[in-house]
Amino acid sequence: MRSVFLFVCCALALSATACALAAPQQALTVYGEPAKYAPGFEHFDYVNPQAPKGGSLRRAATDIGQFDHLMPYIDKGIGVSQIDGLVYAPLATRSLDEPYTVYGLIAKAMELSEDGLTLRFYLDPRARFADGSPITAEDVRYTFDLLMTQGSLRYRSQFADVSQVVVEGERQVRFEFKNRDSRTLPLDVAALPVLPAHWWKTRDFANGGGFEPPLGSGPYRVGKVDNGRSVTFERNPDWWGKDLPVARGMYNFDHFSVEYFGDIEVARQILRGGGFDYNREFSATGYTIGYAGPALDDGRLQRAHLAPKGLQPAQGYVFNLARPVFQDRRVRQALALLWDFEWSNRQLMRNLYIRQQSFFSNSPLAANAPPTAAELRILEPLRDQLPPEVFGPPFRAPTTDGSGFIRDKQLQALDLLAQAGWHPDGDRLVNAQGEPLSFTFLNAQGSLERLLLPYKRTLAQIGIDMQIRRIDPSQYLNRLMARDYDMVVAGYPVSASPGLELANYFGSAAATDTGSGNYMVLRNPAVDQLIDGVIKATTFEDMVNHAHALDRVLQWNYYWIPNYYPPGTSTVWWNRFGIPQVQAAYDEAPETWWELSPTALTDAQMAERKAQGGRP
Repeated sequence: MRSVFLFVCCALALSATACALAAPQQALTVYGEPAKYAPGFEHFDYVNPQAPKGGSLRRAATDIGQFDHLMPYIDKGIGVSQIDGLVYAPLATRSLDEPYTVYGLIAKAMELSEDGLTLRFYLDPRARFADGSPITAEDVRYTFDLLMTQGSLRYRSQFADVSQVVVEGERQVRFEFKNRDSRTLPLDVAALPVLPAHWWKTRDFANGGGFEPPLGSGPYRVGKVDNGRSVTFERNPDWWGKDLPVARGMYNFDHFSVEYFGDIEVARQILRGGGFDYNREFSATGYTIGYAGPALDDGRLQRAHLAPKGLQPAQGYVFNLARPVFQDRRVRQALALLWDFEWSNRQLMRNLYIRQQSFFSNSPLAANAPPTAAELRILEPLRDQLPPEVFGPPFRAPTTDGSGFIRDKQLQALDLLAQAGWHPDGDRLVNAQGEPLSFTFLNAQGSLERLLLPYKRTLAQIGIDMQIRRIDPSQYLNRLMARDYDMVVAGYPVSASPGLELANYFGSAAATDTGSGNYMVLRNPAVDQLIDGVIKATTFEDMVNHAHALDRVLQWNYYWIPNYYPPGTSTVWWNRFGIPQVQAAYDEAPETWWELSPTALTDAQMAERKAQGGRP
């Protein structure tokens, strides 16, 4: 039978390379290493397979502002991110306790050729859209084409090396790749959602589909939509995938709501008043003192840093390198010296945060030691393009004693600025043309200003003028996409197995592309070469070496002022939910929770329930 299969495979394939296929498998890993969960596994370790269904969970959105359409797959405006995963299931789903492994969901099996150039999916014949129509290979092809032509720029960047998608049968589809430069490309393709071609062909996908509840393939349907303000998802009790190992113990709430707010302080106060259940907190002050009161004291309100081993986004104040004032590295280094993190952390953020030292913080990819021989072999050919510090001790952000007096740093900064051609003229610094050292920090977050104002005063003390301009989120997004700013705060998701997304954040080709994440407007051939090395690495060790080299180059060029990250995901919730005893390592995973009580329980009441055999 295997020989017959191979004959059919070769007859269908457009290239001989497609014939050398491995056996179909339930999971894909980046470097072909064994997946954590063997074939036939019953459920993920981080779920409670006996979790009861029912109840509700209401959470705040992580986006600030109002959504202006539902679909999260385009660059325009704000979509609802939970549509991806809840309403639209992927071909394969990512586990939350492995760095990057995907397990079949809509695809019951996947087959990657030995040369890595062909990936075939066998769709589960049980897979259905919510209207009962089967999910077909044509839907997969249609979704890919739709995302590549009308979807976000990130899809065109991420899947640029997909040469074609071939429908081989009603439930069999083949992706062919131009090369095997990206080891994560097969997994990224497998993580694609599948949209119904028969439904979307008559709708305006390019503009997000408006507020019409879309026809989905996942565990939930869109129920109620309060335009721009909230979305309520309703669990589909007849979801075809509910008994799959990758879904067992998950998606337990009958109703899952996402509330949108224009201000995080408003969201915080509404949570305290019981207006919703769950909030991911981004403010240290808000997290430490914003919820103080009887409910927190008696345990009805819970507060914790979930997923402490999870990778934290890299965040910093980034320079728009297209602005002439920031094109001298010495100017950027001087400005980085003058942000007093230690004082800000102690006085404004309750000493909650850890200083960002790397673009891969809290991960093995962070360059936190001197370069190894393998890393030096990568860096040496680029030596004439790199700061000499890249080849020495690891980068460490400037530190202070936290007193608020940083005269030593100001003197160092003045020396660097003098070398760069800036000199005092009265109470300001000017260049040879008499132009003042002045720039504007564009901001859409009210809470950020308390960190920026002390920085503004420190800069003004040595003659640097930083203006802070706050605008509304929609204007901010438009100016961000147009690269119309001097400085902004930016975050970069961190992956344990980074791939083409690095080109989106730091690659020259993405510098001015609308929708890309290259907010630095960075164009550096050495950075491009190192990104290419990360993407094309054939082993985990080789990928780590290239990531370390990339990290050193980004840090020592002072393209940003590194900020900070928390010791986990800062989360606050009302104590009425069950949480698995083994929690996901890489995500707070509220989709694994379940309702224990319609009202919040005190710590004592929860302990009593445990003693009586209840499982929280």
